[in-house]
Amino acid sequence: MKEAVQLTEGWSLDHDGGPLPARVPGCVHTDLLTAGLIPDPYLGLNESEVAWVGRRAWTYIRNLEPARTASERHERTDLVFDGLDTAAVITLDGHELGRTRNMHRRYRFDVTGRHGPLRIEFTSAYEEAEAVRALTGERPNVYPEPFQYIRKMACGFGWDWGPTLVTAGMWRPVRLERWSTARLAEVRPLVTVHDGAGRVELRIDIERTEQGTDHHLEVSAQVGGVQARGTVAGGSAVLTLDVPAPDLWWPRGYGEQPLYDLEVALVSRGTGGAESRQLDSWSRRIGFRDVVLDRSADGHGTGFTFVVNGVPVFARGVNWIPDDVFPSRITPDRYRTRLRQAAEAGIDLVRIWGGGIYEDDAFYDVCDELGLMVWQDFLFACAAYPEEQPLRGEVEAEARDNVVRLMPHPSLVLWNGNNENLWGFRDWDWEPALAGDSWGGGYYLDLLPRLVAELDPTRPYTAGSPWSGSWDHHPNDPAHGTHHSWEVWNRRDYAEYRDSVPRFVAEFGWQAPPAMATLRRALPGESLAPDSPGMLHHQKAEDGNGKLNRGVARHFRLPEDDFDRWHYLTQVVQARAVAAGIEHWRSHWPVCAGTVVWQLNDCWPVSSWAAVDGDGRLKPLYHELRRVYADRLLTLQPGADGPVLAVVNQSAEPWHASVTLRRMRADGTVVAERRLDLTVPARRVHRQTVPGELAPDALATKEFLVADAWGSPRSWGSPRSWGSPRSSEAEGGGGAESGGGAESGGSLRAVHFPVADKDFAYPAPHYDVAVGTPVGSGGGSVEVVVTAHTLVRDLLLQADRLGPDAVCDSGLHTLLPGEQVRLRVNNAAETGANAVRAALFCVEPA
Repeated sequence: MKEAVQLTEGWSLDHDGGPLPARVPGCVHTDLLTAGLIPDPYLGLNESEVAWVGRRAWTYIRNLEPARTASERHERTDLVFDGLDTAAVITLDGHELGRTRNMHRRYRFDVTGRHGPLRIEFTSAYEEAEAVRALTGERPNVYPEPFQYIRKMACGFGWDWGPTLVTAGMWRPVRLERWSTARLAEVRPLVTVHDGAGRVELRIDIERTEQGTDHHLEVSAQVGGVQARGTVAGGSAVLTLDVPAPDLWWPRGYGEQPLYDLEVALVSRGTGGAESRQLDSWSRRIGFRDVVLDRSADGHGTGFTFVVNGVPVFARGVNWIPDDVFPSRITPDRYRTRLRQAAEAGIDLVRIWGGGIYEDDAFYDVCDELGLMVWQDFLFACAAYPEEQPLRGEVEAEARDNVVRLMPHPSLVLWNGNNENLWGFRDWDWEPALAGDSWGGGYYLDLLPRLVAELDPTRPYTAGSPWSGSWDHHPNDPAHGTHHSWEVWNRRDYAEYRDSVPRFVAEFGWQAPPAMATLRRALPGESLAPDSPGMLHHQKAEDGNGKLNRGVARHFRLPEDDFDRWHYLTQVVQARAVAAGIEHWRSHWPVCAGTVVWQLNDCWPVSSWAAVDGDGRLKPLYHELRRVYADRLLTLQPGADGPVLAVVNQSAEPWHASVTLRRMRADGTVVAERRLDLTVPARRVHRQTVPGELAPDALATKEFLVADAWGSPRSWGSPRSWGSPRSSEAEGGGGAESGGGAESGGSLRAVHFPVADKDFAYPAPHYDVAVGTPVGSGGGSVEVVVTAHTLVRDLLLQADRLGPDAVCDSGLHTLLPGEQVRLRVNNAAETGANAVRAALFCVEPA
């Protein structure tokens, strides 16, 4: 039987001051950090101080011992690298085993009978990239770094949310594999469902030793109580397992996620009385589901709708970037934490962006379990990529490796050729600059679709994001295929998200700084201000602070010399902006079939578009996603004849809703009121114009509109207590503010303010704060009850001000006079009423 020995210990890093202990998996930066030889590049301005690390060569050394026991003396011993970052020469006892130039591939070298010093000599990624550029010629790029000339994590060279920390090292496991006769070189399970019956077609490739060429080999497989067996012919075998009526895997919110153990064994059949023996085995968890991408043309253009097991899905998505610039530090537990956060926010699709990495199997395992659909980019982003050698061969090998590795996962629903490169070619002045040179089009429109069709025909492929489906339309045409909406963040007010209805919004977003506790940790000793040195260094977007300030100034008086207020308002605007887009686009289902917010996570502490900051703290945007991605959503949208009420039901059951519409004054007085009893079918949207007598004048500064929906009719009572409202707001230009509560017997709320906050006659906010007795040890859990005596808009408890580990269960809330909200805070170091009140913020009169 094949044996594996992990080579995690005994490594050293060759350093100027002598060898340093090295950790594998790991990288140069993490080893130097452990040795105390560089400062933490995530803190202050330290990133600049460690730039030299990425510009020099590094060598890792370990001794390989000879086989000592009979069990170690197999016919073949392979040295296997699951990830080498990136350009390296591998030698054993002075003899070269091979050279690598791709971070995204696995490598295997025959070291049978060899032992002695093992050296992995890494060239600077810059040196490798420049050498390739000299061969291929210059190509356009949106950033100044040469990442398109080397098959390496592009965002490690810096991005508009990431630091420039160019790594080197063995970032994934290294091991020795000892085997005899033959091994399973590749197993490809093609899993399909037809008329309720499941099928697994296994394509199996075998590698033999020289001594094993005459052996009679068989493969067997089992899944779901079904078994199959076959003979190896040459170097391959095909097995088919038909599983009657398997339980289907569904995206979260549409059904369960049953997983089946698929097991494959390779056996050498004895002859002449010799016993049979198992040589190798392979196992994965699979799921039975059917995935189709509906790209049909219709009266609105060309669609882009995921259809899972015959059910069209509005994708509630987020973009995912590497969760750390040093990916070897991302543990399975960290993946699970971040992906659970996604699922708990109502997210059902995670797009792995093309400037990062193919994530570890642990990532996809959790997505399989949680019902999170995975959209996987091939790793090309924001640049023209040469198609000449040596890159072309690396691209093909990398794609083959990762398609085969990831295809068992039922959560994987789409292969995508690139991020923004088709758009860049047509729209960013690349085409004339290239003057006929290759730029990657041959990868996205020829090589990659051919490889997916060959290796994994069970899943759809799209050439890029954005992509209209053909050159007949602009690559980012909102009426055709996928669309990236960045003009709003870059130049406009977020109300302008409502100006169009794209078929599928694969990227859009709005920035905000990280949580206050994250800033204090990352910028120790700094007097925080929007333009303080550390804040500016941890703002990587072009004119990022200018865009933040303009976004605030369109709605509020921009604070001067009040960082706490500025921090709060930027958080509010981020949440409102994303909510404005999602509410509008969801209200137009099925014309729009999905939104993928940029972005879920961060890789370090930075001002960015993330909902979860670089220290793992939740921004208000996270809680807003939980509201706008809930199965049931109530929203007020601008319309030609006044505000439009949209009632969105993405659940599997009809929604019998009682909606009360109230036109109110700023002081809380009700001017007009009407109740609507509605039934919204499953997976449908109800839209209707608000009756004229309930709609405030378009320029009203003292009136607003409130819509409250309950699952069934009930009396209102006053004051009302909201058990767990999840609310946030969007106003201006006919905008809508929406908030909600518990779905079971609770209320959902939407609020429409005709004018911007700075023009609305808000009363001075007045509310009481009551803090319960902490329950549990170490800060425990405490309930905070806020009772409003006036209109209180966008109330936010910044729990991390009560202690760096403190967490609040919700984000922004809007309360009418007499209403209460109950907030649950865990792990607070301070729970006094004064401290809690100091951590509360809300909108104030201009």
